[in-house]
Amino acid sequence: MQPRRQKRLAAVILVIALLTGAVAAMLYALQQNIDLFYTPSQLVEGLGKDKVKPVPGQRLRIGGMVVPGSVQRDPNSLKVSFDLVDTGPLVRVTYEGILPDLFREGQGIVAQGILVDATTIDASEVLAKHDEEYMPPEVAEAMKGIKHVPPSQQTASEAPVKEGRY
Repeated sequence: MQPRRQKRLAAVILVIALLTGAVAAMLYALQQNIDLFYTPSQLVEGLGKDKVKPVPGQRLRIGGMVVPGSVQRDPNSLKVSFDLVDTGPLVRVTYEGILPDLFREGQGIVAQGILVDATTIDASEVLAKHDEEYMPPEVAEAMKGIKHVPPSQQTASEAPVKEGRY
């Protein structure tokens, strides 16, 4: 092979090696920031055909409906715990902080946090959905079977009781 072709081949191999190294470094760095989304059923029963379950200590996001009557507040701190449900088992979420204004029982929420055990999440962030009229198709599919009445169609007896502000 001619020296000129050898230099070109070496340059191409070097560029491919550098690109491969850069992509590998980016994927490794992003690995720590990936939060997988689960519903309560997927968390307890497993995800996919292999029924893969997250391990304790893993960061994740979980979405579902707050079970009416399950919200427990610590009177001496900002700690709150509540149950989430979709179509199956309940998952307990604990959170310390100020909950969003739209948080209430029967409302859809998404919590981001760390899995403590198979059915408990220690949340670092709680997001309340602002409108129950629209639901993404994936979430609607996962939530099939849950009786949900949009706020615009609720009667006075179904509407959540709003707490007074001082």
